[in-house]
Amino acid sequence: QVQLVESGGGLVQAGGSLRLSCAASGRTSSTYAMAWFRQDPGKERSFVATINWSGRTDYADSVKGRFTISRDNVKNTMYLQMDSLKPEDTAVYYCALRGSTPDSIYFTDRRAYAYWGQGTQVTVSS
Repeated sequence: QVQLVESGGGLVQAGGSLRLSCAASGRTSSTYAMAWFRQDPGKERSFVATINWSGRTDYADSVKGRFTISRDNVKNTMYLQMDSLKPEDTAVYYCALRGSTPDSIYFTDRRAYAYWGQGTQVTVSS
């Protein structure tokens, strides 16, 4: 099995920064894309950022220019550096590992991902 564990969440003021980590264990492969999603109560879990096997990254428009996704394949860890945080960034952040799903399922679709972490809370105050 694959386990994903997020860490690094917390309470920060608007304009501040936070770095999230996602440690993967079990039968994982660096050839699969990983991603960050976020979710607030009453809202649908939405795509934040992804990084594939070659290091290519994609971001939701709402975080582009402020967030940076990266991964360390040796450590099996993915990171999300969040800068210039806004109150609307408040959410539970989840890391995910893509499963053996068809390429036709776009990377922004949570259905593309087979494994999920438990989430870490990020709260941005005004």
